[in-house]
Amino acid sequence: MYRKIMIPVDLAHLDLIEPALAQAADLARHYGAEVCYVGVTANTPGSVARTPAEYQQKLEVFANQQAKVHGQPVSAKTISSPDPIADLDDELIRAIDDVGADLVVMPTHPPKHLDVIMPSHGGKVATHTKASIFLIRP
Repeated sequence: MYRKIMIPVDLAHLDLIEPALAQAADLARHYGAEVCYVGVTANTPGSVARTPAEYQQKLEVFANQQAKVHGQPVSAKTISSPDPIADLDDELIRAIDDVGADLVVMPTHPPKHLDVIMPSHGGKVATHTKASIFLIRP
């Protein structure tokens, strides 16, 4: 049913997205799908990498480690942005089409009152793409 599963990855916070990583790997195994790890990083030096090219290298290493653990084919895509926090949702929406994903697995938080003012990333992504979105709560 699914051919390519995209999962947004923040290399600085892998512990927070572990449940989503495990679920994506399980779905990929079940459907024989590829998993594409997508990271959005700044054009300026950050805590994980000094450049988008260095971030891409680290994301590829991470993706290959996941492939060894879970056994599915993987790919990695880094998107550089002048303001990753502000641009995250729009960049993820574009990336879905760019990588050809038909399912996105991403972590989310339990609903809060603040969601009325600042909706979750998953909610915005789900409203602006044709791909299925699977939100994983901690």
